[in-house]
Amino acid sequence: MGKRKIISEDEFTNMVLPGGTDVLGIAEKLLGYDRVMVKCQDGHQRLCRIRGKMKRRAWIRQGDIVLVSPWDFQFEKRGDIIWRYKRNQTEWLRRKGYLKD
Repeated sequence: MGKRKIISEDEFTNMVLPGGTDVLGIAEKLLGYDRVMVKCQDGHQRLCRIRGKMKRRAWIRQGDIVLVSPWDFQFEKRGDIIWRYKRNQTEWLRRKGYLKD
């Protein structure tokens, strides 16, 4: 099968963008089972869990850009990972200004 190339930006339509309280972050450390330590762009380091729908569909590696939804309580320490961006999607986020260096 191989890797699938994106030829046009029309294929980015199913990509989830940050909205509301969602924050972009970088997966720093995999802690086992469904837990990941994520450094978020708002300056907090959160212990995040991979939501159930994503557990077996998307594998998260160290250094991946993820979308985090902070919990209502323990806002600064905990959250859920709701999306993992692929390499070409992270470049698109950088060009559009969503992702800071």
